[in-house]
Amino acid sequence: MNKTEMAQKLAKKADITQAKAVEIIDDIFSSKPGEGIIAVELDAGGRVAVSGFGTFETRHRKARMGRNPATGATISIGATTYAAFKPAKGLKDRIAD
Repeated sequence: MNKTEMAQKLAKKADITQAKAVEIIDDIFSSKPGEGIIAVELDAGGRVAVSGFGTFETRHRKARMGRNPATGATISIGATTYAAFKPAKGLKDRIAD
């Protein structure tokens, strides 16, 4: 499902226009700087927990040494922060059926 299909389903389910549904989806999921409820919270180092669905959070990966597969040379891989999603039990159980 893409954003347009999601907007169509949201518009039908919530009895709103498709344009309003796209606006709502953008307000929640946008990754543009300063936009998107989830992204803004993750930027601030917070978490977004949706009961029964899952939790969006940031995780940190330490710097480490790696190997270039083409040359075999040892390389340094820098530390990084990345977005992660952990599904809730309800979502896991529903998908597992």
